[in-house]
Amino acid sequence: MTPIRDSAPHGNARRLHVLTWGCQMNVYDSERMSDALAPLGFAAVGEPDGADMVILNTCHIRERATEKVFSELGRLRRLKDARAQAGERMVLVLAGCVAQAEGEEILARAPFVDIVLGPQSYHRLPGLLARVEAGEAGVIETEFDDDKFAALPAPRRLSPVSAFLTIQEGCDKFCSFCVVPYTRGAEHSRPAAAILAEARARLAAGAREIVLLGQNVNAWHGAAPAGGDWRLGRLIRALADLPGLERLRYTTSHPRDMDDELIAAHAEVPALVPFLHLPVQSGSDRILAAMNRRHRADDYLRLIERVRAARADIALSSDFIVGYPGETEDDFAATLALVERVGFAQAYSFRFSPRPGTPAAEARRADMVADIVAEARLQALQAVLRRQQAAFNAATAGRTLPVLFTSPGRHPGQIGGRTPYLQPVHLTGPAALIGQTRMVTITAAHPNSLSGILVADVEERACA
Repeated sequence: MTPIRDSAPHGNARRLHVLTWGCQMNVYDSERMSDALAPLGFAAVGEPDGADMVILNTCHIRERATEKVFSELGRLRRLKDARAQAGERMVLVLAGCVAQAEGEEILARAPFVDIVLGPQSYHRLPGLLARVEAGEAGVIETEFDDDKFAALPAPRRLSPVSAFLTIQEGCDKFCSFCVVPYTRGAEHSRPAAAILAEARARLAAGAREIVLLGQNVNAWHGAAPAGGDWRLGRLIRALADLPGLERLRYTTSHPRDMDDELIAAHAEVPALVPFLHLPVQSGSDRILAAMNRRHRADDYLRLIERVRAARADIALSSDFIVGYPGETEDDFAATLALVERVGFAQAYSFRFSPRPGTPAAEARRADMVADIVAEARLQALQAVLRRQQAAFNAATAGRTLPVLFTSPGRHPGQIGGRTPYLQPVHLTGPAALIGQTRMVTITAAHPNSLSGILVADVEERACA
């Protein structure tokens, strides 16, 4: 959970606390909900105690997501009751994908929740709050609305060095394990002009990296500023021309939407980082067909060859699900073979867990992989992926790379940033460097990060 933090409210400002589960898009959505409530006098605070409104922005992707939400609601109910006993009110809002999928059940089990709203309804939050303040109880809003972004106010929270920018929502692929088409709706792309305007605002406020977000971001195809349509590769070129932009990246992509124009952008646009997160999910054609991924393992491998031909040093990341219903030892061996053939700089891997309402959740009991087997496969896969990540990081040691510093480090006197390959780097340096890109000599590789020294410090030591 990530709270939206801000300075303490002043005067008569109402206190807003937002807790966020899940993906980067949820982080972006939480910021936009805070923006929508700012004209009503709400200012973000870091804790729910004493808050006038608490929003839980939820994710439905992982196992037991709903139960985790109800556990948190139980804790918040006690705070809400304490406020009521003191003659004060806490408005409790459940937002996000759990709200979209299970709105009626939420209110049946937790009738003290004031507002339930899905991820396409955030722009309606001020109006829903007015209904609650007028005495209405248990307000639900889960309609899909393509005009959400147009209705939201301009973002206020523009300060991060690396800024998220949602350009696309929803998915039309209907992978059999995935709830996104049901909780986020059909694919919807924002117009290019709106994206460019938001990017300009974020860069003017100090951002140096823009992270383009979408459930299926490389399916983006939006109205071009001068008419017609652009695909993602063309949008990337336009964004790269904006003053102040140093880095650009995007996530998450589907293999079927990696077109020639986008691959060419990786070769030709210097601001586009040499990193690509491209989920494959399995190396078995049989399991990929059962997942309704609509690509084969060989399709993925040929695509990787094209990407590497365009940008030889590109770092690759992916997603894997093991223990999918019906997965055999041969299917799992095919996944391991694909991993060994590609070589990933990092990856995310999970045991299959059924999401209610998806086709995979209706799998026959006979097709389910035993937990002990699925766990053993996951551990075996993760061991290979850890080895590959360690090898990729180790190959960086001794190189001098541009590092964009984004935050204080883990220890006093440290600052943190990322290489162009998105590897976290920690080193001793002044906080004044945050927001700048400096050349860093990598001195050591760790399992999940790197250590380094500023080139200026290396040169100074050499002259001493």
